[in-house]
Amino acid sequence: MTSTPLAILDLVPISAGATAATALRNSLDLACQAERAGYARYWYAEHHLNPGVAGTSPAVMIALTAAATSTIRLGSGAVQMGHRTALATVEEFGLIDALYPGRIDLGLGRSAGRPAGTADAAAPAPAGAGAARTTANGLLIPPRFSPDRLLKSPRMALNKRLLQLPGAEPQNYTEQVDDVLALIGGTFRSAEGVEAHVLPGEEAGVEVWILGSSGGESAQVAGERGLRFAANYHVSPATVLEAVACYLAAFRPSAGLRRPYVSVSADVVVAATEAAARELASGYGLWVRSIRSGEGAIPFPTPAQARAHAWTEADLTLVADRTDTQFVGTPGQVADKLEQLRDATGADELIVTTITHRHADRVRSYQLLADEWQRR
Repeated sequence: MTSTPLAILDLVPISAGATAATALRNSLDLACQAERAGYARYWYAEHHLNPGVAGTSPAVMIALTAAATSTIRLGSGAVQMGHRTALATVEEFGLIDALYPGRIDLGLGRSAGRPAGTADAAAPAPAGAGAARTTANGLLIPPRFSPDRLLKSPRMALNKRLLQLPGAEPQNYTEQVDDVLALIGGTFRSAEGVEAHVLPGEEAGVEVWILGSSGGESAQVAGERGLRFAANYHVSPATVLEAVACYLAAFRPSAGLRRPYVSVSADVVVAATEAAARELASGYGLWVRSIRSGEGAIPFPTPAQARAHAWTEADLTLVADRTDTQFVGTPGQVADKLEQLRDATGADELIVTTITHRHADRVRSYQLLADEWQRR
């Protein structure tokens, strides 16, 4: 049996023709089944203004799921700190930890968390920059994707306006992480020397993670503060190796973590046959296109709806890095690809995320993978 733990990332997707309430019930059911199947951790993502995604609040989803489960660890993958304060975040997760101690992971994401006017040295190069390559063990590293079209879309501007108070600017992300750690550790002092103590939250058993997609500020702060780091192959496959390398180079042991700990994500779909898996995954490209075009994630389409879409060459290019790096196939085929990803990145843990139109197919995909993983 492989010693590499498997975790799940859940966006709480809404399928075409379904409701948000159904999506929520499905996610709670999936978390319970994941616990029984042996998954070590269950992450909830945070997304806003997406018609096909109901996961707007990781803290709320974690609290609901904690009440329905008993052993699986639950985390935010990730809290978008660009519109949050350290205090509000620690208070929320401290409340959950008070009732479900030892099971809560606080994953912090930067989102819009850098000050206005500053540059991101690790920003992805323009679309198509570089060439696809493979690692020594065959893992595909596609050309970099440029998020400019998405970031400059009217929906993203509206997203920022509605999430932030008028005139507010995001706090520097590294400072936010330091504030979170100080508030949890009970060591926070203002510049004037005033102490702040958060109850519940101070000295909580919450485990702090940093999530990042490139070798920039997120990976750097995770390493320098001695925190666990999750890198996103499923979101930005072109930059996963540099993200891990930056984290490892920056790592300094902390009281809570003596050696680096890396988790890496992958998008997977598993079925009894490769043909069946590809049918279940057929809506993925259309779904990714809706996100990257700036429209917002659509309800996940049926295979028939996906086949009916007329693809342009530009749209195919828009989603190619994601569709080319999705692991789709039988349990053995997908497990082989996950081992390849683990070995190429040195991951201590793997996060899998699966979206299919039918809930039963999604549950079955995770169960087939867990069964195969436990045989290795």
